[in-house]
Order: sequence, then structure tokens, then C-alpha cells
Amino acid sequence: MTDHQVHALPNGIRILLKHSPSPITHCCFVVNAGSRDEPEGKEGLAHFIEHLLFKETEKRNTSQILNRLELVGADLNAYTTKEYTCVHASLLRQHLERTIDLFEDILFHSTFPQEELEKERGVILDEIASYLDQPEEAIQDDFEEMLFSGHPLGKNILGTKESVSALSRTDIHHFISVNYNTHEMVFAVIGDHQPEKVIKLAEKYFGHIPENHKPKKRHKPHAVVAQKLMVERPIAQTHCIIGNRAYPAAHRHKTGLLLLNNLLGGIGMSNRLNLEIREKYGIAYTIESTYVPLSDTGIFSIYFGTDVEKAAKAEKLVHKELKKLRDNKLGTLQLHQAKQKFTGQIALAEENRIGLVISMAKSLLDFNYVDTLAEIFAKIDAVTSEQLLEISNEIFDAGLTTLVFEPKG
Repeated sequence: MTDHQVHALPNGIRILLKHSPSPITHCCFVVNAGSRDEPEGKEGLAHFIEHLLFKETEKRNTSQILNRLELVGADLNAYTTKEYTCVHASLLRQHLERTIDLFEDILFHSTFPQEELEKERGVILDEIASYLDQPEEAIQDDFEEMLFSGHPLGKNILGTKESVSALSRTDIHHFISVNYNTHEMVFAVIGDHQPEKVIKLAEKYFGHIPENHKPKKRHKPHAVVAQKLMVERPIAQTHCIIGNRAYPAAHRHKTGLLLLNNLLGGIGMSNRLNLEIREKYGIAYTIESTYVPLSDTGIFSIYFGTDVEKAAKAEKLVHKELKKLRDNKLGTLQLHQAKQKFTGQIALAEENRIGLVISMAKSLLDFNYVDTLAEIFAKIDAVTSEQLLEISNEIFDAGLTTLVFEPKG
């Protein structure tokens, strides 16, 4: 039994509603278009468009856009990933129509005036410069460039100074016409609303949007050779990231790798990497692992930052933990505890309603289906120690890509 409803408009835009007895409503509009869809040389375009959506429309100026929700105490924001563009808001339930009206306006009637374009170009160039000053952030992008060398997935979402400086209104309109496919758009709501009312509002504001059903042309990344790269930077500590390509979102082992990642370096202080490297040896203040499944591939990585003289030992200890998972099956109690911890964290994460509504919208885009919490728990419960051993030997193998930022001198 589902805990949500889905309604498709004739133009292909889908409406997703999950009831929640709360005075607060959370909603998002997700478009299946991100940085991997940018043409060669146009890196940063999807992110540039996301910024410009808040600048001017056919009927509102920047101030009117920003004040439309803030004047009633609501929160409006947006972000871009390698595969998605998302606009989201949190608001009192009585302001849902006001929010839908604004979403429709900025997403489908933005005018991208040249003056605003130049101002925002400067903002993003400053963002790029600021980002490069943060090695813990920059190393992730440089690592992904190694992992997907020569492929759009390896490009920085922000773009480069050169690419952003050259972006034009023509580039913006072309990207939108090609990638803003109405059949790959979801408007999702969590709140105390009657489904009929939400659908009626969606039909009123989104029903007239012309259908755009151009097929998505995404190319699967080609194989690359694992490598280790040491780079000198004007920094005080050593930063290191170790990882590999991983399973795509629809892979049968996705749930198993999510479970393994949580056991190894996920949320909390009791994961294996934190206990072994930070708590036991006091080496790294920050050490964590992440697994990001994408539509046709995935990214698994372990990151840590530490003092120069401790970096080699920290890296050795990381590989030791990975070898344990490759060589030994989890015992019955270990597996039970890992599942119990993971399911508890997922249940708590449902309290983050804006994160939940975005996650549900993305699931509908990717699979045309949204798992209930019970279905998610059942998938986790079905994972076996044999499967985790197989996953460990596929993903945590000896041929991992490694990137190290070292202090100069």
C-alpha cells in the first residue's frame, strides 16, 4: 500500500503528494537536467540557469521574486547536481498556491536579462574562487574528474572561470529547450492538503505548459584506468580521497552498497573508519565515506584530512579496513547491527521533510515509483553477508583511484 499519490498532467509533468498532518508544507520542483547534460565547453550552464531563475520573469523583478515567499515567512532555495535541477520551498500550508504560482513563474517565464546575467556571472566566478580555497570541497571535484576523465560527469558543476565567462543567453535558451523535458519534471508536496486541491492547483498553474518530450541523450562513461595522483597545494594539512566507480541507481546491489557505506564511514561516530582511525589512533579529525548512485554509474569515495606526518598511516589504515570487508563475511550479529543502525537512521531522516520530498521526487523521475518506508526496510533486511562480500570485492578492490592534496614545501 502506497503512502502517496501521483497524478500526471497531459503535458507529462507529474504531481506527487504525500499527506502529513502538519501546519508546515514542503514542496519541490525537480527537473531531470544537470551538469552532465551540458555541451562541451559550456560547463556550469545548468548551475548558471538555476541562479538566474530568481532574477527576473515576464511579470516579476528580482525583488518581487525574492519577497514573494519571504514576506510570508517561507523559505525558497534551489540547487543543481550532475543530473538534476531542483527548486524547493518550506511554507505555512495556507501559502501553497502562492508557492506554486512562483514556481511556475520562475521555471517557465524567466527572461534572463543581460544585466542580471552579467551580475550573476560575477557572483558565480566569486563562488568558484571561494570553492577553490576549500581543499576538502575542491578535492572531491578533482577526484571525480579523475574517475570520469573526458566525460561530462567529470566536470565541475560550477564550471570553470573560462566557461562561465563565455556563457550567453543563447546558451541558456538552447539548454532549456533541449533538456527541460516536461515528461522528466516532478512537482512534489508533503503537507496537510487534500489531493484534489493540489491536483487542481497543479492543473491551473502547470497544465498549460507546452509539452516538450525530447529524449534525453546521455552517454555512459567509458572505462578509465585507476591511478594515484599527488598534488601540491598552498594548504596546511594533507587531504586524501580514495574511491572507485560504483553501482547505478537501478542496480540490484545498490541497497547492499548503501548498507556497507554506512557501516564503513557513514553517519555517526561508530562507523568503522571513525573508530579505527580517529578514535583508536587520533589521526584524522574528519574521515567519512560516501556512495552516490547515478542513472548509469555511481561514485564511492573515502575522504580524510590529517597532518602531513600522519597521512601515510591514515591511508594504510583505510586500506586495512577495506581489506577486512573483502576478506571476511560479516557475522550474523554484525550484519544485524548494521541493518538496525541503517534502518533507524533512515527512519529519523524522514523527519527532514524537505529532504524526504526531494528524495521522493527524484525516485519518481528515476524509476516511476516511490518506495514506502516498509519497502525500503524490506530491501535492507534482504541483504545477505554473502552479497556484502561480493560487493566489497567488486567496489573495494585493489585498483582504487587516489588523489592527495599535499602542502607545498
